[in-house]
Amino acid sequence: MGSGDAIAFVEYRRTGNRVVLTHTEVPKALSGQGVGSKLVGGVLEALRTEGTTVVPQCEFVARFIQQHPGYRSLVAED
Repeated sequence: MGSGDAIAFVEYRRTGNRVVLTHTEVPKALSGQGVGSKLVGGVLEALRTEGTTVVPQCEFVARFIQQHPGYRSLVAED
């Protein structure tokens, strides 16, 4: 998602059937507009459709999942 030159993104790496979400970046120009939440929600929905589990290493993603219990079933069990 972006506004002009400002780009918000989620960094990840795939490990088998798991996606490790490592970092979420929202530029200051987009801060406070709910962009991060929309982005993470969209990523989690896409991963749910794939049937993938997630490892939320990013604090923002982990907090988002805590606040939206419907996504807790996506978290990989270790």
